[in-house]
Amino acid sequence: MTASDQYEVATLGGGCFWCLEAVYDGLAGVVSVESGYAGGHLDNPTYDDICGGDTGHAEVVRITFDPKVLSYADLLEVFFVIHDPTTLNAQGNDIGTQYRSVIFYHSEAQKTAAEGAIRRLGEARVFPRPIVTEVTAAPKFFQAENYHQEYFTNNPRQPYCQFVVAPKVAKFRQKFAARLKE
Repeated sequence: MTASDQYEVATLGGGCFWCLEAVYDGLAGVVSVESGYAGGHLDNPTYDDICGGDTGHAEVVRITFDPKVLSYADLLEVFFVIHDPTTLNAQGNDIGTQYRSVIFYHSEAQKTAAEGAIRRLGEARVFPRPIVTEVTAAPKFFQAENYHQEYFTNNPRQPYCQFVVAPKVAKFRQKFAARLKE
């Protein structure tokens, strides 16, 4: 068994990929997080292409994780806490299909888990509005430009990071303190 056979991959979109990457980087069991684009019709899109909002791509993170340490259900639990899955094509002031809430599943087990999580959250009325998170098979993933990787870590004083990313990371760290990397 190789190292890659030991890990699973999840691809999630919940608004700006900088926020998701910063959160998942701190979660125990996560091996790596890459910011990128998925779900559109343009091959090798750039950030400028995505910002136009007409490529069909979402800003996503591709998370490689160790299922012996962290379950897919645990990843989804964090996902539904750190973004608003009830706003169609928007997260806060980020508006457009590139910011949609989406789960790109890599297996039938992931699909079942995602649909089950959405159903349970809806039945429990955790959110004031219906969940609009898209659940669809994982398409080709395009890694974002290098400057987007580890953006929050490398740019903590950038205003967007201070006012949008940092509060999400703080909320995550408070709620999931027992699951943080040491």
